Amino acid sequence: MTWLHCFHPRPGATARLICFAHAGGSAAAYRDWSGPLPESVELYGVQLPGRADRLGQPLLEHMDTLVGSVTEAMLPLLDRPFALFGHSMGAVAAYEVTRALEARGIRPARLFASGCLPPHEAAERRKVSAYDDEGLLAELARLGGTELEVLSHRSIREIVFPYVRGDFRLLENYRHRPGPPLRTPISVLVGDADPVLTPAQAKSWEALTASGFSLTVFPGDHFYLQPQRERVVAEIARGMRAEPRDG
Repeated sequence: MTWLHCFHPRPGATARLICFAHAGGSAAAYRDWSGPLPESVELYGVQLPGRADRLGQPLLEHMDTLVGSVTEAMLPLLDRPFALFGHSMGAVAAYEVTRALEARGIRPARLFASGCLPPHEAAERRKVSAYDDEGLLAELARLGGTELEVLSHRSIREIVFPYVRGDFRLLENYRHRPGPPLRTPISVLVGDADPVLTPAQAKSWEALTASGFSLTVFPGDHFYLQPQRERVVAEIARGMRAEPRDG
């Protein structure tokens, strides 16, 4: 199984960035990020089963399975400094992978969490996975960022909706387990009109690290990072260069 995709290999890179997509997303969400990244950074996208080149493979039901599999797949890449980025559901996954890595004595340079409520403060999640097609389409429209015209075709929905529902179910099954704060610094990114997360709520991520913390607000909704790609990638590159403050 290929858990990690590198669209633009950079053998001479001195650092790596590993990116986790939103519910229903794939590694391809980050295909165009390599261009604006410095040549010194090699980017990998996490590819969950059930979509794209892994279509037909069983969907994941539990975050622990995702974390264990992705952590093992990442180990050969951790021979140089690296950071994790996750958007929405991907931020939860990136956070839990960071916890798993720290438990092994491995510390990322930074965790970038985007468009996601802090895991320790997330209330009981709505059962979006149980919505019918119309309800799921309405939820995707509320969040933005999805080509809804494409999903108006029934044949496309029959392919896409099973893994979209599966990702929502994965998130609905997730429960944060209390533990010590990360030693990894956290940088949070959020759109100023995100219906999921306000900048004030985003600041609560600070409680999850004993190291450095930053919060950057961009114009836009839940998928602000699409029109703001150049600025987002520049902020990530800057954060990867920053020296962490030990806690």
